[in-house]
Amino acid sequence: MASASATLLKSSPIIDKSEWIKGQNLRQPSACVIRCHPTSVALTVRASSYADELVKTAKTIASPGRGILAMDESNATCGKRLDSIGLENTEANRQAYRTLLVSAPGLGEYISGAILFEETLYQSTVDGKKMVDVLVEQNIVPGIKVDKGLVPLPGSNNESWCQGLDGLSSRTAAYYQQGARFAKWRTVVSIPNGPSALAVKEAAWGLARYAAISQDSGLVPIVEPEILLDGEHGIDRTFEVAQKVWAEVFFYLAENNVLFEGILLKPSMVTPGAECKDKATPQQVADYTLKLLHRRIPPAVPGIMFLSGGQSEVEATLNLNAMNQSPNPWHVSFSYARALQNTCLKTWGGRPENVKAAQDTLLVRAKANSLAQLGKYTGEGESEEAKKGMFVKGYVY
Repeated sequence: MASASATLLKSSPIIDKSEWIKGQNLRQPSACVIRCHPTSVALTVRASSYADELVKTAKTIASPGRGILAMDESNATCGKRLDSIGLENTEANRQAYRTLLVSAPGLGEYISGAILFEETLYQSTVDGKKMVDVLVEQNIVPGIKVDKGLVPLPGSNNESWCQGLDGLSSRTAAYYQQGARFAKWRTVVSIPNGPSALAVKEAAWGLARYAAISQDSGLVPIVEPEILLDGEHGIDRTFEVAQKVWAEVFFYLAENNVLFEGILLKPSMVTPGAECKDKATPQQVADYTLKLLHRRIPPAVPGIMFLSGGQSEVEATLNLNAMNQSPNPWHVSFSYARALQNTCLKTWGGRPENVKAAQDTLLVRAKANSLAQLGKYTGEGESEEAKKGMFVKGYVY
């Protein structure tokens, strides 16, 4: 662990060695005092002692033409992926697949951050190199999934809440020492089940507490209230719910003194429910989603990294491209798991001789989404596999 941490301190894309050595300025708690006249009340807005570093990390991840590779599937979910290609869910097989992903040559040209599961953060590649070190060498910022999953929310309409706040401060401090520089916490909102005011408030409060704790440990928090695709509702209903959810989220982020310049968002795109008969075009998705963002997201937030949420690889890329046809106040990009990995996984099939072909497939998808972030994706030459939808009703991550 110590050697990996030392390597990161020297080669991190976020803060160079001289900045670490200058040292203590980054670690001094920062505060600004705003005096409201004519009253004598003073409002103190506190930021983490890592404030400068958080801002720099967020800007590094939100860099032009790059987005996030989400490879933080739990071991159980990773097992389902491996089972789909006939592989047993063993640590060796998970290690082999994750090695394939992080070591794809040139991946850092299109990917700025990679979200890892805890096992992966402490894992080495099949060649014996720390996964974290391989990512840093590719100019990719390592991140970590910190939530402990969804459980039923008592008193709600069969809805869920996300657990993991207990012990989070000590865990995030340890993850920082291991080389992680950003974090992810996924909670969900279900439209068919309401959503109830209780579920929305619980989701927003949990995200805000997690964000404040993460920043206090030096990790940029990805704020992810996923509005699930499940349901027959139309796009207007999704828009209505998304407005309520994001209003609540930013209210509680502010209540918890979270530094907006040091966070990233991972929202769902505004789309109809997966079972809705009226499908939306990429332009409609872009129009509704951008309208939501302009109404709810402060321009201080550096990056909006969309989740794919079961869309096909091509659909997710087309929708992202449509949102980048004109300038936005934020970096509008991607944080995809299945929409980057699906064809790659099937190409690999668990066979060592297919590793290069699978990595090439991953790079094709990463480049396509890089182009979409720049508004230059055309969709030409895409495979039939990349056009297949991946929605799973009641999907568990």
